[in-house]
Amino acid sequence: MRLSFYLFVFSFIFTQNLYSQKQPNVIVILTDDQGAVDLNIYGAKDLYTPNMDRIAKEGTMFTQFYAGAPVCSPSRAALLTGKTNLKAGLEGNVPVPEYADRWQQYGLPSSEITLAEMLKKNGYYTALIGKWHLGHRPENLPNAQGFDYFFGHQRGCIDNYSHTFYWDGPNKHDLYRNVEEVYYDGMHFSDLMVDEIKQIIDTKKTEPFFIYWAFNAPHYPYQGTKKWLDYYKDLPTPRKEYAAFISNTDEKIGAVLDYLEQHQLREDTIIIFQSDHGHSLEERAFWGGGSAGIFRGSKFSLFEGGIRVPALISYPKKLPKNQTVDVACIEMDWFATLAALTQTPITETIDGQNLLPLIENPKLPSPHKVMHWQFGSYDDSKAQWAIRKGDWKLIGNLNEPRGKNQKNFKADLFLVNLNEDPREQHNLVDQKPQITSELLELHQKWLKEVKTEKGI
Repeated sequence: MRLSFYLFVFSFIFTQNLYSQKQPNVIVILTDDQGAVDLNIYGAKDLYTPNMDRIAKEGTMFTQFYAGAPVCSPSRAALLTGKTNLKAGLEGNVPVPEYADRWQQYGLPSSEITLAEMLKKNGYYTALIGKWHLGHRPENLPNAQGFDYFFGHQRGCIDNYSHTFYWDGPNKHDLYRNVEEVYYDGMHFSDLMVDEIKQIIDTKKTEPFFIYWAFNAPHYPYQGTKKWLDYYKDLPTPRKEYAAFISNTDEKIGAVLDYLEQHQLREDTIIIFQSDHGHSLEERAFWGGGSAGIFRGSKFSLFEGGIRVPALISYPKKLPKNQTVDVACIEMDWFATLAALTQTPITETIDGQNLLPLIENPKLPSPHKVMHWQFGSYDDSKAQWAIRKGDWKLIGNLNEPRGKNQKNFKADLFLVNLNEDPREQHNLVDQKPQITSELLELHQKWLKEVKTEKGI
């Protein structure tokens, strides 16, 4: 009897030790079309975002963090592969499947190694909850790209109550569990996502899990709930509608954070938060609603307002709390950072850098001497592109949306010193020809290397 008791105690202690040594859980939260300063901690005075702010207070806030692209699909490709979107094989937004053959664009190539595939090899259960927008053929869908489980929509946006993609007809219902179409008519998509995440936590809490939580908010259609529309009733349209959707999103993030704490998992869970790019000035977004603060530009633009995004990381058990990093970092860096935090080997060359040294010592310089962007095409005579080296930034084929009844601002080349002119008001191409030439040469050299690598 005594021997059985000792064996029971030993087994219990051994199990507890194994549990305490479990790899950290990972939740990557990607919002959609959220403005560069649209959190309280980034300066928004008219919004209510206590749970997004809570992640920052429990971790690190980045003030010069960049999206990999100012549009949805290329940004997501950069996040999931740790590479620039061109190196990941994705020039621009993935077309709806009806147009894929016409445009010969099918999404993220299945040959690319995603975050999900990397972590899955290290024993992680992997799930995508929310928006995919990286391809529609079987080989391009989430379950073929490393995700054990998928609940969400394949296309770029949906109505949050009917879960229908309203665009060029016919309208398409777009809600799936793995590859099976499912129906929850009338239920707000954000509530469905929270329920799905709670179920994963319930069933997978004894093994490491990776959840990529890709909101379709505050992307149009703006559909914050009545609670938040009432809260913001005194704000003008479209800020009111946008703000309601932001706070609804914040509320759902809080529900998941609370659930992790209830299950004593918060300390062992890495939370990463980022917007995929800047706010939208599209007609479907009422020509606005979001804010980039002092920064010029928005979605589709390579001005700062299109690519500088809110970004946070929190891992209470191991990383510093309530601190700020004010040097240039970029979306691809999460791949290398998560590999380091989970002790997962990276099997191929990526563009991202491990941010842990910087998080441990925010006084260090940026891990990037040069940053590159290009989207829309591998041909830089057609594509918008940009390069940043130090405080200098050069944009090529600039095309800045400016909202309702205003023509886009365009320029062949636009040079700015971000330290001296963070609002990007003054084009210094003519005044600084040497710097313009240096950055143009660096861009052309980089693009040549990318094309060589891709066999283009």
